[in-house]
Amino acid sequence: MNMTNQAYGELVNEFSRESPKVKDSVLAFAVGGGICVIGQILTSLYTGWGVAERDAATWTTITLIFLSALFTGLKLYDKLAKYAGAGTLVPVTGFANSIVSPAMDFKSEGYITGMAAKMFQIAGPVLVFGIGTSVIYGIILVLFGAA
Repeated sequence: MNMTNQAYGELVNEFSRESPKVKDSVLAFAVGGGICVIGQILTSLYTGWGVAERDAATWTTITLIFLSALFTGLKLYDKLAKYAGAGTLVPVTGFANSIVSPAMDFKSEGYITGMAAKMFQIAGPVLVFGIGTSVIYGIILVLFGAA
């Protein structure tokens, strides 16, 4: 089927519907803010238990990653994402979801060749870039005596 870019654009516009931008923005803000509020509640809870503030922040991050991975595995995170859109992309929970989702899609192929092999399909390049950049940054700090 040969189609010009203009004809394709007209076809897309014919079948597309306008997105409710204000509603979507409010939902994304509310859900993303709600995830952040849960994080703050967890931090306050951990510090209330006598955990140092810096350690409480680490525990909160670990808890949010665990919950995000658990909810992704139970297929609840996808339902929330359909409702909240970009609000579920809060960095820690969205990143955990992006690691677990591909793994769950390939669960039928086995734990090693399916889940483990596909787990870092999306997140892998981000991890490689982040780790590589931090190593280069560390070397620069050591060379210039700042570390």
